[in-house]
Amino acid sequence: MPLDIVFIEDLRIDTIIGIYDWERKIKQTISLDIEMAADNTKPAASENIDDALNYKAVAKRMITFTEDSQFQLVETLAERLIEIIMTDFNVPWCRLKLSKLGAVTGSRSVGVIIERGQR
Repeated sequence: MPLDIVFIEDLRIDTIIGIYDWERKIKQTISLDIEMAADNTKPAASENIDDALNYKAVAKRMITFTEDSQFQLVETLAERLIEIIMTDFNVPWCRLKLSKLGAVTGSRSVGVIIERGQR
């Protein structure tokens, strides 16, 4: 299988995330950068979205899940999101960067990068 990458950059979602009491009362913005392995030869030949890894469908699923979640740790949210991507969209390899914007004074963001599956 060719290793093509379908990606989503800077998908911003508001959610409840954090360990402190004040964080449990407000929504904060996270940003997702997602890279997903896909074989783009079939959709390139057919021009049919049903043959492609539909990044819009992935983004909508990430938004819905994240907006409804209330995790304490970014690590937990990242793990759940990558599990959804790999299972629901049949992705063999995924790299996900989850950034919590403005969480630390003086920095743009903090967060985690996780990679699962085989390239």
